[in-house]
Amino acid sequence: MNELPPMTEDSVRALLEEAGARVASRGGRTENYGAPREFSFEVRAQFPNGLVLQILARQYNYRDPWEAGGRVNDLVDVTLLRDGAPSPLPRGYNWFQARDEEEGIDEPSLREIIAAVRDLNPKIFKLQELTGDL
Repeated sequence: MNELPPMTEDSVRALLEEAGARVASRGGRTENYGAPREFSFEVRAQFPNGLVLQILARQYNYRDPWEAGGRVNDLVDVTLLRDGAPSPLPRGYNWFQARDEEEGIDEPSLREIIAAVRDLNPKIFKLQELTGDL
């Protein structure tokens, strides 16, 4: 069985810090029992180009019915923020096309999103706004 690698607050933080982002995070129900039941963790990262990724793990998945494998996060939701507001990526990218949130993202896809956002020149937004493509 091909299991997805589990993602934790620390592992997602490490991915983003390795990409050169400033990172802040908060854990959910595991440390704070006042948090909503479905909330696991949230990580927000600002890249040098000014773009921000907000990664939210909403719910734990169970590896088996008896919880022998423990609670893990296989999938997360990712939102792209530009100038403090949700934003799609410019045309030509595999992610955030005509939407500002990607849901159910696994770790390999998260790595792709991080690389795309990290390497994006924000002037492309302005260019595509001028040409009517954004």
